[in-house]
Amino acid sequence: MLVGHCAVALAGKRFEPRLSLGTLMAAAVLADLLGFVFILLGIEHWTMNPGRAGIYAVDLDSVAWSHGLLPNLLWATLFAGGYFLWRRQAAGAHAWEASILFGAVLSHWVLDFMSHRLDMPLAPGLNGRYGLGLWTSVPATLVVEGLLWLIALAVYVRATRASKRTGIYLFWAMIAFLTLSWINNLTATPPAGSLTIAALTSLTFFTLLVAWAYLMDRVRKPEPDAVSLVK
Repeated sequence: MLVGHCAVALAGKRFEPRLSLGTLMAAAVLADLLGFVFILLGIEHWTMNPGRAGIYAVDLDSVAWSHGLLPNLLWATLFAGGYFLWRRQAAGAHAWEASILFGAVLSHWVLDFMSHRLDMPLAPGLNGRYGLGLWTSVPATLVVEGLLWLIALAVYVRATRASKRTGIYLFWAMIAFLTLSWINNLTATPPAGSLTIAALTSLTFFTLLVAWAYLMDRVRKPEPDAVSLVK
């Protein structure tokens, strides 16, 4: 998923307005960031299938360290725990904030399990692969993932407001770009070039996505009456 993972970050801003959208986005796409790094390091591997499109364009040969369920539990614990320790010293962070980040990291496996073929491992060394295969149906993907995306957009827009005009233009320009990229990915064939180039390109894309999310916190602020849903 692309916009499905982004939807988790946008919705998280409503659950806890004090959390940065950039931090939420980093949590939601952490598995992909790690995956592309691990490909570049030779720890994981994909097989690109020229001429095949959409869900069949790539075979995830070895992704257990970045996308396995048990490693994702570890990454979620490290990410949320590191945030809690850092913010507790700086501004008295609550465990609730850390728990949202934990859930955002772990949501990656859940959403990929819903959308992938039998790709999703439990842990390195275990042979089982799992997936419900939502992506095998383009109409179903458009309905299910598209609905998640629309709901998350509505939630985020209602929970925040632009502090300057750039907060409107940059937000909606990126939303349009992400939506078009998502639709294109449903039927796209693998890009020409090596797996290394593809991994570098994708790592750059997701890194810029996180940077954009941090920028949104500078130009869009929580609504004055927005409070944590635990209060």
